[in-house]
Amino acid sequence: MKSDEVSYPIPPRHDGPGSELERRLDKLARINAALMQRVERSMDQQANAYSLFQTAIGLEGQVRLRTDQLKSALDRLEQVNSELMLARDLAERANRFKTRFFTAVGHDLLQPLHAARLTLSAMLDGEADSEQQRLGGQVDHSLSTIEELLKTILDLSKLEAGVTEPQIRLIDLDGLFGDVVSDLAPIARAKGLKIGHTATRLMVCSDPLMLRRIVQNLVANAVHYTDSGRIQLLARRRGQRVRLEVWDTGPGIPPAERDRIFEEFQRGTASETARVGGFGLGLSIVQRMAEALDHELGLRSRVGHGSCFTVTAPFATMRDANTPVEPNTIPGYGLPVSHVLVIDNEPTVVEAMRALLSRWGCQVRTASSAEEAAALFAGTPDYTPDIILADYHLNRGQTGVAVVADIRRRLGVGVPAIVISADRSLTSANLAAAGQFELLRKPVKPAELRALMRHVVVNSGA
Repeated sequence: MKSDEVSYPIPPRHDGPGSELERRLDKLARINAALMQRVERSMDQQANAYSLFQTAIGLEGQVRLRTDQLKSALDRLEQVNSELMLARDLAERANRFKTRFFTAVGHDLLQPLHAARLTLSAMLDGEADSEQQRLGGQVDHSLSTIEELLKTILDLSKLEAGVTEPQIRLIDLDGLFGDVVSDLAPIARAKGLKIGHTATRLMVCSDPLMLRRIVQNLVANAVHYTDSGRIQLLARRRGQRVRLEVWDTGPGIPPAERDRIFEEFQRGTASETARVGGFGLGLSIVQRMAEALDHELGLRSRVGHGSCFTVTAPFATMRDANTPVEPNTIPGYGLPVSHVLVIDNEPTVVEAMRALLSRWGCQVRTASSAEEAAALFAGTPDYTPDIILADYHLNRGQTGVAVVADIRRRLGVGVPAIVISADRSLTSANLAAAGQFELLRKPVKPAELRALMRHVVVNSGA
């Protein structure tokens, strides 16, 4: 019997016509039952196939719908990405424009400041009574405030644009501390504060200008907020790192304000009673520069007792190879020079420089371009200046560096030269690569100019 046939009980067999009929009926019944089962299975299979067909059609529709939705989402995402890329390009272009704008404006604003300070110094070097000296001091203080604000704006714009590249040098911390204390001692003494630094022989690897700016801002901040007591600078070695510390006996900083004071245009509540001016940019500059140098910045403070700001830099020794040493500026008061050549394209600067140098007993000649310098030496072939003071940016794309190099070739003598510039991207390393030049940034402080002139001439063997 086949497997799809139904088994029925077989009745007892009886002889005769009736029994034969029963057997046939029974057989037909079994056949019919088997056929019905096959039909039912076929119907079930057809129903299942139809159901699967309907399900497949439904799934296909859902897949098509989801595909259309995904394609639409990808199209929107692509459009958003295009818009974001366009916005990013516009932002980067605007940022570059802002940096160039601030650099250009800063250069243009520092030019008259440079001339004003030179003129003021020439005026005060003459016979001036005490009232004139007092008024001159107030003007000089105002010019210094404007200068610092401009430098801060330029520093912020360049740090935001990422165009400030640290120039790593070996730095003598004792010399750095001494310079900062010397700069801020008059302000501290005027408030009745003691300020000093603990002598140290430690050295670090850092950018000299940026690290000096960090320490100077921290000390200036301490002087502004401290009404009594002292400010002390010191350095401690911690393994292969050196921690620079600025201590003060000021009002202290509450814990809730210790993060906020490093943001732009933010100052602590102590400023409300300390009557401190400014825009709250000093500590923001400190944090940005510390991040650019990868120096850890720290703060410990106790309200009512004082604060300690710290900057941690890599430890270094004179044995460290391939790292140039930042030279210390040699202070000087006398000038072992007689003939000075000034190369500058700004008439006001030229006149101010001529007046100042004449006060110092120098004989001054001027030129505003390479052509004027060539004409000067052609007219006076025996003339050789003791030192050249050259502005970096001249007219028609000329530079003071190129003019000085041409003069040196013409004379066959390496005349000492100082390049004066408001361009903050220009570095001593750039000038050293171009030739033997010293760099002085505008606006120039007369005492700094005189000290550097003496240093350059003495070290050149003139």
